[in-house]
Amino acid sequence: MTPESAKAALRDHTIELPSWAFGNSGTRFKVFGQPGVPRDPYEKLADAAQVHQYTGVAPRVSLHIPWDLVDDFSDLSRHAADLGVTIGMINSNVFQDDDYMLGSLTHPDARVRRKAVDHHKQCIDVMRATRSADLKVWLADGLNYPGQDSIRARQDRLAESLAEIYAALDDDQRMVLEYKFFEPAFYSTDVPDWGTSLLHCMALGERANVVLDTGHHAPGTNIEFIVAQLLRQGRLGAFDFNSRFYADDDLMVGAADPFQLFRIMHEIVQAGALAPDSGVNFMLDQCHNIEPKIPGQIRSVMNVQEATAKALLVDADALAAAQQAGDVLGANGVLMDAYNTDTRPLLAELREEQGLAPDPMAAYAASGYAEKIAAERIGGAQAGWGA
Repeated sequence: MTPESAKAALRDHTIELPSWAFGNSGTRFKVFGQPGVPRDPYEKLADAAQVHQYTGVAPRVSLHIPWDLVDDFSDLSRHAADLGVTIGMINSNVFQDDDYMLGSLTHPDARVRRKAVDHHKQCIDVMRATRSADLKVWLADGLNYPGQDSIRARQDRLAESLAEIYAALDDDQRMVLEYKFFEPAFYSTDVPDWGTSLLHCMALGERANVVLDTGHHAPGTNIEFIVAQLLRQGRLGAFDFNSRFYADDDLMVGAADPFQLFRIMHEIVQAGALAPDSGVNFMLDQCHNIEPKIPGQIRSVMNVQEATAKALLVDADALAAAQQAGDVLGANGVLMDAYNTDTRPLLAELREEQGLAPDPMAAYAASGYAEKIAAERIGGAQAGWGA
């Protein structure tokens, strides 16, 4: 693909932001507060709008319920529109209530399962009020000890619960089911891998797809293989982009292994799944524990853009010819030539063509917004992971 064609594709590519990334976060040892952190969903949206203002490619913001509950979601949507963004995915939360200690949608007690299903129906109501198209489901359900519960029975309960939630969706809404191979369940997780998620989605219907979180895999997993398989089946609903060195670290995307991010985006480009109408939602899912929140999101968006630009610059004809000829080193060389290209000048040029500053990080730092919110957001409870 030529640089001009790559810029055209990049101009249409968007990345969704998570509201929770703008709150305080940390580890089980300590959550570090920062000045200017949002105190409510309205301020979260204001901060997310800053990322879109300087990158031009982050027009949607995911909400997490109940973390982002407000009295009037129509008013919140109007506030988002005034800021130049929209509400994206609605994320459920069935992992922070005491009732869910032994599971939510898979819990052996029908009362707890009912509570978890009803929460998802509440999320669907939020989707209607915000005109969100996607319900994202991630479960902490699983077992810590052999014999604790029936593995098979839990899958049956999960299928039954998901079916009721899926049936409650409107015709223009879809469900995306996330997987995670361990934590907080360490013996058996109820949705541990893409295969389990895919099986449940296929049983539900065409409007159920898999969410791939790049941090939710064992070390050494070939994530781009999973991407290719899900794309083949038309069942890749969304990405949760982040980086990990060990497990689900939720570090900034591209920080740990930028080459892996490039390989993933290469599969996306090859399959034509970068287009806005592909049905694949590209989203960040990160926690900024020690770095400032807004710059952390801006840098993350830029990391995805740079990897995507490299993937777009792969000489597809030369690659196909080398592959067909069995030219192992030649084919690898085509990929490496694209990966080793510095795409920052191309992206700076694209931003200038769009009327944006060529360096979003520098532009934001010079805006004075960080100092403004630090001075204004005094008092009240800062938002944080779990609030």
